[in-house]
Amino acid sequence: MRQLSGGSELGRSAALGTDRPDELRVLYKAYSNDARRALARSGLWLAVPVYVLFLITDLVFIPDVSHVTIPARFLIGGFSLLVLETQFSRQRRAGELEATCAAAVVLGYVVWLLPALQTTNAEAFSYYAAFGAIFMMGVNLFFSLEFGLALASSGLIFAFFLLSLTEFHYSAAYCLAFTTFYLCCFVFTSYVNWKLNKERFNVFLNAREAELQQQQATERGEALLRLSITDSLTGMENRRAADIRLKQFWDRWREKRAPFAILLVDVDFFKKYNDYYGHQEGDHCLVTVANALSNIVAPLGATVGRYGGEEFIVILDLESSSDALALAEAICQGIEALDIVHAQRLDGFRHVTVSVGATITRDVAGAKLENVINEADRALYSAKASGRNCARIFDPNELPGGDASENIAAILKIAIQQNLVSLVYQPIQYLRTGEIGAYEALMRLQLLDGSNSSPAVFIPVAERTGAIIELGYWAIRRACCDLLTRDIVDTVSINVSPIQLRAPGFAAQVAAILAETGVSGHRVAFEITEGVDMEIRPDVLDSIQDLKKLGIKFWLDDFGTGFAGLSWLRLMEFETVKIDKSFLHDAANNDGAKILLEDIIGLVRNRGHRILVEGVEDEEQLNLVKSFGIDAVQGYHIGRPAPALKHPIAMMNAGHRRLQATA
Repeated sequence: MRQLSGGSELGRSAALGTDRPDELRVLYKAYSNDARRALARSGLWLAVPVYVLFLITDLVFIPDVSHVTIPARFLIGGFSLLVLETQFSRQRRAGELEATCAAAVVLGYVVWLLPALQTTNAEAFSYYAAFGAIFMMGVNLFFSLEFGLALASSGLIFAFFLLSLTEFHYSAAYCLAFTTFYLCCFVFTSYVNWKLNKERFNVFLNAREAELQQQQATERGEALLRLSITDSLTGMENRRAADIRLKQFWDRWREKRAPFAILLVDVDFFKKYNDYYGHQEGDHCLVTVANALSNIVAPLGATVGRYGGEEFIVILDLESSSDALALAEAICQGIEALDIVHAQRLDGFRHVTVSVGATITRDVAGAKLENVINEADRALYSAKASGRNCARIFDPNELPGGDASENIAAILKIAIQQNLVSLVYQPIQYLRTGEIGAYEALMRLQLLDGSNSSPAVFIPVAERTGAIIELGYWAIRRACCDLLTRDIVDTVSINVSPIQLRAPGFAAQVAAILAETGVSGHRVAFEITEGVDMEIRPDVLDSIQDLKKLGIKFWLDDFGTGFAGLSWLRLMEFETVKIDKSFLHDAANNDGAKILLEDIIGLVRNRGHRILVEGVEDEEQLNLVKSFGIDAVQGYHIGRPAPALKHPIAMMNAGHRRLQATA
């Protein structure tokens, strides 16, 4: 935090948003009013008893006039407290209470001094008079009085002391000594009071600046949050925000059984529209559809967001499937009524339409949020298969894609034995050296008819059926044999599922594979995907710690897309954090998204992790990440996934390493 105490008052005023120092003083008084009122009250309540207790010294030094000084002490002390409490109860400002305290001290001194001067014990009083300096110290040091008020009060006390010297004709040496003593007390205590007031003011300045900085940081954080959950094109919530909303609805469903519906809305043949009319018209089409969709669902209190390129999501409280289907059909009709011309459709229809898939929460054993979203997705595909421009509600009795899920589950059981599963490797470039220092192993599955199944399809099935355990061990062994045992590359990263990390003996089995292949654990990295809503359980953390003892590094994948990224960063140290490609792609054409990407990079860098940005697809994106000082990059511009023996970069690296070994 920038310290303000060293600058001019004018400069400090400008830094704190005021034009003049006197305005800053007024702000200071208002800011500290309550604290000063409390200090004045507590100070006088402590000072009065001490003042009264000095009646003992009256009895010792000036007993002949103590019958006057003692009642006077009680009188002035009680009256002062009465006035102060009246002011306090009437909510008078601190300055008035402090003036009462100052007056009480001065009057206390005068009321004691005047009768004390009448004593016949001149010698005793000559020593006792030194105690008057305590009153001067009180107004300067005991109370937190403003400098001017304290100076005036102590000055009056000093003046009354000087006048008292005319009453008793002491020696010149005595008068000089005690006058010097009082003068020194006056100067020193006044100076200390001035320093204390200055320091209090500087403390206020620093506290005020800290408040302003905190306020600015909060506002910036709120702006970044709005930016991170807002779609830059349509202005509605983006997928990240929609995922958060879905989680909130799902938690409420689990706790209170409050049913809700999910509708996925997809613009039909949008790619052809975009290719034919151009990106600007395509963007305009999406904005028009988004606005119309919002207008249709807003009266129902629904949450609507952009869930993908041309896909939107609607989430709302609904209790019946018929209501969800009715809303889906209303959306289809509303978008068709926009009458946006689309001359490139393959079905002969000449206007932009949408397909809508809907589902509603049901009491199903082992239900998960991912299952509900998958149901809406299956309903959407059903709508597309039915000719598009229509709505479908999820039917649990309808098998997805002709029982595709069950077919994949059966294939996964024989995938390793029948060589239907394979690995491809995508290179990772370290920007400081320019070398390909690592590869990410990606699993592929070939179906019995020779076609390939997307990882987005077969990985969830493998996790659901438990086949991911054996597939995971196979992938670790295969990656070690393909690249590490042949010293093609330093590091191979392999995605691990939460199912694997929770499996009993997972770390021990990995250790056995490393021993079997002769590979050091330091050359293997396991990637944990933030987008997976994985519960951070003690057994998972224990498994991770056991794997770390083997030397295995851990990378956090797809950072920024899920719910648990910051929790993972807090709980464990990652060697590398991979920032999801969506941030880079958004930053290429949007200054706000570029700032968001920069802030995310700063957050990760401050945690001390290496940073890898995914999805680098062209030279412009590469230059952008270089400008941020990124450690490593991955994407099609660096290299596409390919088998180890066919990967040109891998083969080049292998040859280079063999030459080094020979040399």
